[in-house]
Amino acid sequence: MGIGVSIFLIAVGAILTFAVNATVSGVDINVIGVILMIAGVLGLLAAMLIWGPRNRGADVVEERVVRDRY
Repeated sequence: MGIGVSIFLIAVGAILTFAVNATVSGVDINVIGVILMIAGVLGLLAAMLIWGPRNRGADVVEERVVRDRY
């Protein structure tokens, strides 16, 4: 799950939790919204942990040796 999907899940969950006042028999829309927001936050944290640490502490040093031709 990428960062975009995580933000989408958070947005849809917030809309279902705070903006929708509909009732469905046997389904609590507020709970579904909270579950989507939690899944989005967990996905966002996982994406940041996987893609965040790009620098692993190893510096790459590139040396160029130029030799003159005689």
